[in-house]
Amino acid sequence: MVLIPLVGSIIAAFFPPSMRRAAGLVAGGIALAGAALLVALYPMIGDGLVLRSELQWLPAQGLNLVLRLDGLSWLFAFLVLAIGFLVVVYAHYYMSPEDPVPRFFSFFLAFMGAMLGLVLSGNLIQIAFFWELTSLSSFLLIGYWHQNEAARSAARMALIVTAAGGLCLLLGVLLLGKIAGSYDLDVVLAAGDAIRAHELYLPALLLILVGAFTKSAQFPFHFWLPHAMAAPTPVSAYLHSATMVKAGIFVLMRLWPVLAGTDAWYFIVTGAGLTTLLIGAWSAIFQQDLKGLLAYSTISHLGIITLLLGIGSPLAAVAAIFHTANHATFKASLFMAAGIIDHEAGTRDLRRLSGLRRFMPITATLAMVAAAAMAGVPLLNGFLSKEMLLAEALEDYNDTLLDLLLPYVATLALIFSVLYSVRFIHQSFFGPAPQGLPRVPEEAPHWMRLPIEVLVMACLAVGIFPAATIGPYLAVAARSTIGAEPPAYSLAIWHGVNQPLVLSVIALVIGTLAYVVFARRLNAITAAPLIGVLKGRRVFETALSAIVTAARRLERIFGTQRLQPQLRILVVLACIAGLLPFVRHGYDLGANDGTMLDPGFAIIWLIGAGCAIGAAWQAKYHRLAAVVLVSGAGLVSCISFVWLSAPDLALTQLLVETVTTVLLLLGLRWLPKRLPDIWPEGDKPASVNQRRGTDLFIAVAAGLGMALFAYAVMTRPMPDTISRFFLEQSYSAAGGRNVVNVILVDFRAFDTLGEITVLGIVALAIFSLLRRFRPARESVADPVQQRQQDASDHAREGRDVGDTLAESLLVPRVVMEWMFPVITVFALYLLIRGHDLPGGGFAAGVTMSIALILQYMAAGTRSVETRLRVRPIKWIASGLLIAAFVGTAAIALRHPFLTSWFRYLDLPVIGKVPLATAMLFDIGVFLLVVGATALILIAIAHQSVRTPVDADAAGRRRA
Repeated sequence: MVLIPLVGSIIAAFFPPSMRRAAGLVAGGIALAGAALLVALYPMIGDGLVLRSELQWLPAQGLNLVLRLDGLSWLFAFLVLAIGFLVVVYAHYYMSPEDPVPRFFSFFLAFMGAMLGLVLSGNLIQIAFFWELTSLSSFLLIGYWHQNEAARSAARMALIVTAAGGLCLLLGVLLLGKIAGSYDLDVVLAAGDAIRAHELYLPALLLILVGAFTKSAQFPFHFWLPHAMAAPTPVSAYLHSATMVKAGIFVLMRLWPVLAGTDAWYFIVTGAGLTTLLIGAWSAIFQQDLKGLLAYSTISHLGIITLLLGIGSPLAAVAAIFHTANHATFKASLFMAAGIIDHEAGTRDLRRLSGLRRFMPITATLAMVAAAAMAGVPLLNGFLSKEMLLAEALEDYNDTLLDLLLPYVATLALIFSVLYSVRFIHQSFFGPAPQGLPRVPEEAPHWMRLPIEVLVMACLAVGIFPAATIGPYLAVAARSTIGAEPPAYSLAIWHGVNQPLVLSVIALVIGTLAYVVFARRLNAITAAPLIGVLKGRRVFETALSAIVTAARRLERIFGTQRLQPQLRILVVLACIAGLLPFVRHGYDLGANDGTMLDPGFAIIWLIGAGCAIGAAWQAKYHRLAAVVLVSGAGLVSCISFVWLSAPDLALTQLLVETVTTVLLLLGLRWLPKRLPDIWPEGDKPASVNQRRGTDLFIAVAAGLGMALFAYAVMTRPMPDTISRFFLEQSYSAAGGRNVVNVILVDFRAFDTLGEITVLGIVALAIFSLLRRFRPARESVADPVQQRQQDASDHAREGRDVGDTLAESLLVPRVVMEWMFPVITVFALYLLIRGHDLPGGGFAAGVTMSIALILQYMAAGTRSVETRLRVRPIKWIASGLLIAAFVGTAAIALRHPFLTSWFRYLDLPVIGKVPLATAMLFDIGVFLLVVGATALILIAIAHQSVRTPVDADAAGRRRA
């Protein structure tokens, strides 16, 4: 259910703009099918069952992929899918023909999948992951009209606020998992008493509440939501009713049995909800934009839900769940109605709208019913949950000032709610006919109104027959939230004359009278009095600007355009970090006696040390010599691996040294020439010598420190490490005798997948950087030897320029070209044998890259690319897809990601042949390594066929 919308999002992304109907059918079909599946599963959920689907990921760490469906998650998932389907139908008629609608539905399905993943997660880490995925997908939806600066700014604001809250949520659930001893939701929900009594309860509570408040637009993080109305109206309808803002509410409900019931929870959550309720309701009264009014009303109603959850009683939690469902129905219908008004009249400005019921009577009727539900008019669903709010506010839970003020402040906020609801109705649909509208308003198409009709019918059905319609679903969701049977409550529409009813009537009467008295003045006010001067966006932009300014100051202090000072800081910090344990605990050697040093091994390492020192000495002005010396040090490392019986590492080291040395040598030609020492002899500034002396001291200190550390480790007994497990399980569990390769493609295949992904990204980055690079003219000049040979050819009769060079390289060129099939076969041999003998996908890929490098060196760029179809980007993509397919295939067979399978077959003549899915993964590694190396090679080789750039011209362009 979670994967289908995400897969549909990928499919819709490839649709061309002309396939808007097909994209809508995909989105609507996925949402409708998901809702139907939930309906089919309800009988089991109604019986109190909790459906779980678990896939092992890191079972030792308590991190498994768990999907969990109970009453609460069923209700939220149904809202996400059902309202999502209605929004898809509405969006099909709302979106302009010029809009890239398939892209819209792609983002929409991604948002739907992320929200479903959040509400169905049975693991705290999964909740945090899908939480951030909702932030990212909502960023794409809010910024859908990216040509609009307001949309871009609103999307950025929403992403920064909610993603920052997501980081706090992640820290909070990590603490929660630490307290409970597991990240599994069932284990956490069963540990409520232990969690509330733990010393880490308060930090975990604060972090989780910050995350929930940012997502659900609670004070002081409410400012981002009104700006999100820059999104298309279908996005606003979906975001405000069933998804984005309800994510924080869902987390509060999900963790209610664990976190609620303490003074900290009561004062923080109730206080934030009450403040948000007042600010949202008061601000909504003075909005001149229809969507702005509805956005602030959403903040107000989210405050109601948060307030109810903060009270902490089971009946208050039931009321919060009930109002969540009610708010989803009337708020989605109101946003869609506002979209129709904007679509047909060309404006959402309340000061320009009036008398629309004459032009669009059906839409007006639907909108008035939905607005009445929002105001809490009897026989509508909003009235019932408002009654439950007032009943809980009147209860005496403690003798605090907040508890005493609750009924009064709640009634005041409900008065405001009635006022802005009446204003929405009267100013839009009553009064004289509108004048000067961009378009003559008319009734919207029936299919565009149909989603509103369905939602308004739901408001009426729940308001008139609550026990028969919403009652069973509310009871199941309440049982899942509270963790036990909720106390008795009644969903009857008449409970007699009681205090909640009296307060409701007071709110309806005073709110209506207030609008009658202040209606004309409201049109002249552009900002809410008292709090209108506090601009949340201004505070956000100021804070963001301060952060950027501070970062730039740090950059000026610690940053530099040269890499050497940056590297110096990193090395010094690493040395300090490595030195701290020795400062605290001292330095001493172990009890093991040293072994006699083999003279041959000592000579090899002296040669390696000499190469390393020489490379550092020559690196400034003699790059060629430095590269050769570095390769010499690498060759010494290779010999050391052979000496220490590590042939697999030796083979890989040798191949990598070969490829990197050649690529470095090819790249040297395009670097600018080094100038001689710019300081006259004997006139070098002291700062230069000081800097070089500092660098020498840091290098010696780092090297000596690592040597002492390594020696101290080697004089101690070898600990019992994980290597024993790999040695024992390599053949029996993975079917391979080459332990190194088995680790790479089986035991630690996930690490390898990440590493090859990084390798592919690096190759693409290098190619992108060099794609626009043009070598300086002096860099492409022929070497002195070649100019002398060409001059000789020119002076001799019967010879063309370049003949001498071609003749001198004829034999090497022919040998290198003939080596291509030989090296290719050798690479395939290394690939096939890698599971049991030294080799593998990485070594084979590097070997194959050597074959390509030889071809480019022998024949030149144009000749090779004329004869061979070199498609490195496709190789990279194919390698990643194959490696990922191996992992996802294991999931499809209900095994952890990248679990391998192996068998040995007895074939005639050949004998035993190993078959392992790790071989497919190794093929993916092979393709990606070949593609990445070839892409870097092409990026460097193409410099030789490009027109050089003049240094003066380049400087003028930069200027």
